Amino acid sequence: MKSTKFLKSLDDKSVEELNVELVNTKKELFNLRFQNATNQLDNTARINEVRKNIARILTAISKRGWSNGEQPTRACRKAKRNRLASAKGGR
Repeated sequence: MKSTKFLKSLDDKSVEELNVELVNTKKELFNLRFQNATNQLDNTARINEVRKNIARILTAISKRGWSNGEQPTRACRKAKRNRLASAKGGR
């Protein structure tokens, strides 16, 4: 997916959807690294692309923090807390 299309798709999503997207992308990165370690990965450039997508998602989350009047670090911390809670099954 082109980066501009990816960025536009991120703008349409809520923070909760971005958190889900972030978790899925991190899982994909883990799988790609595992495939690379076992020499099963054909397209190694995909690892860098996924890493950049993770950074784009985190940037979108922090931008949402700015638009809500929060500091970006708070928005990222709040998003991380929500991701951890959803990974544990919610609190």
